[in-house]
Amino acid sequence: MSFLSIEFWAVFPFFLCVYWLSAPRPDIQNALLLLASYGLLVLFDFRFALFIAAYTILTHILSHLIHRYPEKKFFFVLSIIASLSCLATLKYHEFFRSAVQELLEKTGAGLSLPGLELIVPLGISFYTFHSISYLVSVRKREIVPASLPDYALFLAFFPSLISGPINRARDFLPQIQTASPRAASDPCKALTLLLLALVKVAWLGAALLENWIKPVFNNPPEFHSLDILLAAYAYSIQLYLNFSGYTDLVTGIALLLGFTLPVNFNAPYLASNLQEFWRRWHISLSLFMRDYVYVPLGGSRRGTLRALRNVVLTMLVSGLWHGANFTFLLWGTIHGAGMVLRELAGRFFEKPLIENRLLASALTFHFVCFAWVVFRCPTLSDSLCFFDALVRNFDAPPLRFNAVFYLGVFALAFIAYPRTSRLPEYAAEKLRTVHWSLRPLILAPLVWITITLSPSGIPEFIYAAF
Repeated sequence: MSFLSIEFWAVFPFFLCVYWLSAPRPDIQNALLLLASYGLLVLFDFRFALFIAAYTILTHILSHLIHRYPEKKFFFVLSIIASLSCLATLKYHEFFRSAVQELLEKTGAGLSLPGLELIVPLGISFYTFHSISYLVSVRKREIVPASLPDYALFLAFFPSLISGPINRARDFLPQIQTASPRAASDPCKALTLLLLALVKVAWLGAALLENWIKPVFNNPPEFHSLDILLAAYAYSIQLYLNFSGYTDLVTGIALLLGFTLPVNFNAPYLASNLQEFWRRWHISLSLFMRDYVYVPLGGSRRGTLRALRNVVLTMLVSGLWHGANFTFLLWGTIHGAGMVLRELAGRFFEKPLIENRLLASALTFHFVCFAWVVFRCPTLSDSLCFFDALVRNFDAPPLRFNAVFYLGVFALAFIAYPRTSRLPEYAAEKLRTVHWSLRPLILAPLVWITITLSPSGIPEFIYAAF
């Protein structure tokens, strides 16, 4: 059930009423949330619920062993291996099996590796990372092991189960374990985020996908170079609208439930370099990769070369996390190489190569934008076909999308973006000044207009596939 579906919003208000009628008892609210989270999984596939239940019990037992025997590193290492093995087996088995099988065939070995018919549980990438943050926090004595129901809710909390953001145990568990009655602290912000999510995902993002992205990416040689460039820009914007819109949606839902989720986006296309971009894009994942991959690899503590190696390895892991495909590995490598080149340039030149921030942001955006092409294309040959058509098709075929006009619109939007990035906060502030009885009269027409302008159908959340 999509969070943008009619079915969800037909049920959620009733759930919200029952939930807040139980406000004096946070433990009852937690039970309702846990039931809703597992119920949502069952609607997709009951096996998803069975797997996360088994995974929760296993890692919960291991967390108690880590806490009880702090001097023994064995249980912590075992817990991390168990967590990553579940993820690797279910999500990456076929990817690695195919790669090894192809290598065996090239070397002439007459071996055939068996294949396994495995389902990939919904949200496994996210709750695996949630569990790792929990196990590490228990190991570091930042928290004590939670009760099984509280830990189960931490892993399965339905707003952030499918596509994040990634919650840290030390920050999110106290919100679950509170003995004080919760409060929907900022309903105006929540409602603003829900409307913004609808605009981003269902209207603007879906329109870009249907009008430009799908037609061009499905067959680049049929389009003019400017149309292809327009599609590359459109995909970069649609990906941001889709994922940040999903984050807005689940953040708004969580606020209505009395929970706060971590900030996941901060105007990423305003970044003037790649390091800054990753401090602004999918922030919860970037921080996770820094703390649980880059730092354990040695970070920058062992010299420049090892630090640069660690950056590349971290980006490779980030790429592989997004999917079992060589294109994701290549995308991660491109970003890692870009960061290395910037670091090396910074050591050779006293001043930044580009001091004008707008120009630096534009160049960073184009680097990210063309890397997104590799990210979207299912194969390397598809990416090469896209770039080949982008370079070669200036003479023919003819323009189809009035690309010059829309490229100008994109340029103006890019220039105006710094001034509009605070629009959601401004809208929430204005909504707070309106009496609560009048707020539906403002929001309902905006919702109706957005739905009317949106393409038909329920848009997919891109990161749900990761």
